[in-house]
Amino acid sequence: MTQTMPSTMRAAAIDRFGGPEMIVLHMLPVPEIEPDELLIRIESAGVAEWDPFEREGGFVKMLGMTPTFPYVLGTDGAGTVAVVGRQVRGFKEGDRVYGASLANPKGGFYAEYASVKGEYVSLIPDQLSIDQAGVMLSDAVTGLRGLDDILRVKPGESVMIFGASGGIGHMAVQLAKRMGARVFAVASGNDGVSLAQRLGADAVVDGHQDDVAAAARKFAPNGVDAALVTAGGEAADHALTAVRDGGRVAYPNGVEPEPKARPGAKVTAYDGEPDREIIDKLNRLIEVGPFEVHIARTFSLEQAADAHRALDEHHLGKLALRPR
Repeated sequence: MTQTMPSTMRAAAIDRFGGPEMIVLHMLPVPEIEPDELLIRIESAGVAEWDPFEREGGFVKMLGMTPTFPYVLGTDGAGTVAVVGRQVRGFKEGDRVYGASLANPKGGFYAEYASVKGEYVSLIPDQLSIDQAGVMLSDAVTGLRGLDDILRVKPGESVMIFGASGGIGHMAVQLAKRMGARVFAVASGNDGVSLAQRLGADAVVDGHQDDVAAAARKFAPNGVDAALVTAGGEAADHALTAVRDGGRVAYPNGVEPEPKARPGAKVTAYDGEPDREIIDKLNRLIEVGPFEVHIARTFSLEQAADAHRALDEHHLGKLALRPR
């Protein structure tokens, strides 16, 4: 590390798995980097729907890892490059970057610094602020993998986005439009409907108030071609009755209860893992024009436990941590 680098940093971390109250402020060593990694000075971090699962030890168990405590949470972040590993190309100190890293053994993004593999880091598109970029990569990649890799959405097709005002959903609406789809958005509440309309959805309904299936059939009389489901339950299953025979349904692993579609529709669960190819594809779609990453609330590192509690409250888009 260069001499100007601090040796310690503030981080929101846990000393054992458990509830939100486990997250407390720590002073920890700044992580060392490997030759294929970048050290990022974090200015914005995302608080994701799956962060409580990580906080409770779910990822460690699922991945067969041995946790190291204090354990720093956070899978998404953005900031400026502090140190570039000698094997990493395409970055220099001071670059504005964003990245994602799931269950990083060196610690996540709820900190002033994070060490991340170069493969999972990208320059921030000009359309995005650092605050926006810090909360979005995992959700945006998850939405794009569903739309592109699994559903293989084609121009002119009708696509239902269920959960269109949430973190994944509100970005999926914009990505699907850029892929040429006709988007039928199912949002949550009047504020969620307004957001999905502003983001360019062709039709929007409130999943809690409206007859979603009837509205979907009106939108696509021959049945909806494809559906991306980001929230499960009775309402989602009812909405999926509007998917046509031979239609496709995708949902990220972790959506519970698992969505059920009518017989004749193909339902596929998938993982939203980032890699260089999907990040580059995402950036190209973002660069087409203005792209909104909606941040409902921003918290300090000291308020990380409150941010986790806020995940259970009605909110649009994303929650953010600002380490500085």
